[in-house]
Amino acid sequence: MQGKVYLVGAGPSDPGLFTRRGEEILKRAEVVVYDALVGQGVLGMIPREAKLINVGKRASHHTMKQEEINRVLVREAKAGRLVVRLKGGDPFLFGRGGEELELLVKEQIPFEVVPGVTSALSVPAYCGIPVTHRDYCSSLHIVTGHKRAEKEYDIDFEALVRIGGTLVFLMGVTALEDICEGLLAAGMRADMPAAVLQKGTTAAQKKIVATVADLAEEVRRQGVETPAIIVVGEVCGLAEAFSWQEKKPLFGKKILVTRPRELISEMAARLREQGAEVLELPAIRIAPRECAGEIQDALEHLSAFDWLAFTSPSGVRVFFEDMKKCRMDVRRLASLKLAVLGSGTKKELEKYGCYADLMPQQAYAEELGRALAKECRGGEKILLFRAAAGSTELVEELKKTPGITAVDLAAYDTVYEMSPLIDVRAEFENGQIDYAVFTSASTVKGFKESVLGLDFAKVRAVCIGRKTRAAAEELGMETFMAEEPSMEAVVRLVEELARGKRKEAL
Repeated sequence: MQGKVYLVGAGPSDPGLFTRRGEEILKRAEVVVYDALVGQGVLGMIPREAKLINVGKRASHHTMKQEEINRVLVREAKAGRLVVRLKGGDPFLFGRGGEELELLVKEQIPFEVVPGVTSALSVPAYCGIPVTHRDYCSSLHIVTGHKRAEKEYDIDFEALVRIGGTLVFLMGVTALEDICEGLLAAGMRADMPAAVLQKGTTAAQKKIVATVADLAEEVRRQGVETPAIIVVGEVCGLAEAFSWQEKKPLFGKKILVTRPRELISEMAARLREQGAEVLELPAIRIAPRECAGEIQDALEHLSAFDWLAFTSPSGVRVFFEDMKKCRMDVRRLASLKLAVLGSGTKKELEKYGCYADLMPQQAYAEELGRALAKECRGGEKILLFRAAAGSTELVEELKKTPGITAVDLAAYDTVYEMSPLIDVRAEFENGQIDYAVFTSASTVKGFKESVLGLDFAKVRAVCIGRKTRAAAEELGMETFMAEEPSMEAVVRLVEELARGKRKEAL
């Protein structure tokens, strides 16, 4: 069996700029060969089962030589695997994608190319710089600023100055002074606007705008980190007027969000919308128990119950998956009333065409227990379909009402995971993450298991409710709790913290 290689551009870093085609291919990958410049958000999309090969390419540092990377792609494809060569930006824009294809063609390996959003366009856009504007320029030129060791530039600076337009230099920050001097020597105006743009589309995004004559000195004064790009042209003068990303309330903040691996995080989407860079950590994985024995018996006798209660979106999803395995459909629910804990669980239930009859105002287990007990008159039978490690408070509240029979069904387990791709411990120790958002006590426990050895006092934890906060405090984290247990309240709290309106830990 012969496999296939996909050269996939991962974009600049923001996972929202990763193409739909790229994500579709990545989800099917059996082997992923990835660079150091691939954003963490895209790395988080790699399937858990995929074989990972880090070739760590950065300027002046290569974990693996290009020739060896080429051979790896051929070897893995000849083993019959679907191989994704994941590159920052676009594979064909100074990404050496053409070199990799040469060997694939020679070895007759099937391949496809999935273009990516290049930093040459996206990073200036995020910094408020339109690379073209008919009032200022009519052309754009993308140039590699990297030069081989002990060799002179082969850039024709005179041609670049003569033709005009916007110039974008990729991989050129270490040679910034040489580039500026080359442009000035070729006749460029000393007061031509220019900019260095650092780590665009991330929380560390920074722009330094000056003139060609002063840019190198300004960068020395302010400091800059790689990766960064250089932009030269009249359009750089629009950077302040056209600034938009920097004006978002959470710009410059990097926030870790813990979630079950199987769920797309609505919390992460809300925080990104407000300008934050979000690192999603699948600290837990939902492992459904075998649909047999007690679970199958409960499903076959649903009509014996009066209420069916869910305490999480995962419980809803596992329930309907189990129904499908047993070849049952929603008609089995005809005589049941449905209770849910929290708006997230309510929304998940509605995806299956079912609507909750009961949801307590506050998303706490004991509140659901009280609400159910209040609805019952005695003699009712309630099926609790939830995690094996579910809160005892729900059952304890139901026991307070005589005549209620509660069947607490352990339908799935919560399994803790570690990220093989991102050193979360180092991120906290280096102060790169501003806040960690936790939406359940189980995600706190999963986080603990995924970052062994971390001094948890370095973690500023934003918690959705009391039990979550208690779990975080037990580890020694600095904690902040939302006014109510909802995603909206958590996002508001993060915004208040970012603005400095909430300084005290609750």
